[in-house]
Amino acid sequence: MRIQDIIEGKKEWRAHVARVKALPKDYQVVYKEIQKYLFKVGPVELTDGIDLLSGIIDLFEEGTALGKGVLEVTGSDVAAFCDDLIKDSKTYADIYQESVDQEVNKAMKKVTDKTK
Repeated sequence: MRIQDIIEGKKEWRAHVARVKALPKDYQVVYKEIQKYLFKVGPVELTDGIDLLSGIIDLFEEGTALGKGVLEVTGSDVAAFCDDLIKDSKTYADIYQESVDQEVNKAMKKVTDKTK
């Protein structure tokens, strides 16, 4: 990674944080919970940039402009809202699951080959 990329990434993140801070308090609280949830669940694309998080802020800014409360935008089940956002995204859990499946398949193949 080049130093220029790191600097650009920091500028982009600061601008992102400023957008979050400009949201009404209820939106900020829910955004922070969504961010924590997504970092724990681990969609791979989160490490590639902040597009997903920026998209959430876009949605929240629209909701604010329309005078909606944050739960009118996300629904009362915020975890389900998050899951729906990333349903087509590959997660670190998916990658781990695939590697476990591959290891089990390899081990089972060795066991069954020896019993023949």
